[in-house]
Amino acid sequence: MRCHIVPPHMLERIAQDAEDPGLRDRARRTLALTSAHAAERRSLSLTAPSPTEDFVPNRTIRDAGHREHLPGKVVRAEGAPATGDKIVDQAYDWLGATFDFYEAAYRRNSIDGAGLPLVSTVHYGDKYDNAFWNGEQMVYGDGDGAVFTAFTGPLDVTAHELTHGVTQYTANLEYYSQSGALNESLSDVFGSLVKQWHLGQTADQADWLIGQGLLAEGINGIALRSMKAPGTAYDDPQLGKDPQPAHMDHYVDTYRDNGGVHTNSGIPNHAFYLAAIAIGGNAWEKAGRVWYDTLTGGSLATDVDFQGFAAAIVETATRLFGADATETGAIRDAWAGVGVSL
Repeated sequence: MRCHIVPPHMLERIAQDAEDPGLRDRARRTLALTSAHAAERRSLSLTAPSPTEDFVPNRTIRDAGHREHLPGKVVRAEGAPATGDKIVDQAYDWLGATFDFYEAAYRRNSIDGAGLPLVSTVHYGDKYDNAFWNGEQMVYGDGDGAVFTAFTGPLDVTAHELTHGVTQYTANLEYYSQSGALNESLSDVFGSLVKQWHLGQTADQADWLIGQGLLAEGINGIALRSMKAPGTAYDDPQLGKDPQPAHMDHYVDTYRDNGGVHTNSGIPNHAFYLAAIAIGGNAWEKAGRVWYDTLTGGSLATDVDFQGFAAAIVETATRLFGADATETGAIRDAWAGVGVSL
């Protein structure tokens, strides 16, 4: 399954309501490509190779030349100097930052845990308004410049998409309904944590935004999503209003977007935010460790729902910290705070 950073409901709104016919056409083309990508299945091994201790990144950046063909020509390889193309060099740097985070925080060697080479293709399509993980590599559009800026800009976009790869090689959560929303949420959680780690921010210093800086000047919004306050990231005539709920009382039942995977992810996103803030300090060290160990521990059903995931999270916290620990209590309270009963 290919996983895209911009949810279809945003693109659908642009395709319908943007004043500029060119923006409408590009949004329709992006939606068509997104739909085609989502229909693809790849015969990939979802079992990671044996872990190694050789923590050395192996990055390759390719250039699609504004065409819709992958992978494109190699423009920068591991260890090569900066090219002067900002898009190329950002993609290279953010692959490295995400690799370094997983190594430093969790002793994970790349996406598969065994040194998987990291490949990104940039300049995909004509002002393509998305970025995605296709099961093998990252792909970035340049954005249209009017609604979206270049998708290599925010570090958490890269970290979000690469985390879909981590999920692919570990829990392999089904990309539908609540398990799909958890798939999206885990990518938001670790996307935010990579950014916090890179900036040296504690939980209370972080902005808890996903894609901050991705919306172009003049758009009434601050990001694609807010983990701190789901439903408040944007409210713009061309994009509509952020539809994410923060509580099960407002869970969205829909057949669209694989059962609302980009919408209902706001609920587990907010649970992680509440837990991280209550625990305090560096969010990747305790709350992040609990979420990471649960994701990679091998106990999650591929179709796990919010309640099952929350129970697994509390079980992990209990194992790490103890049933009566402050951290475990904070995590229980966080899930209760978003209406997920245990």
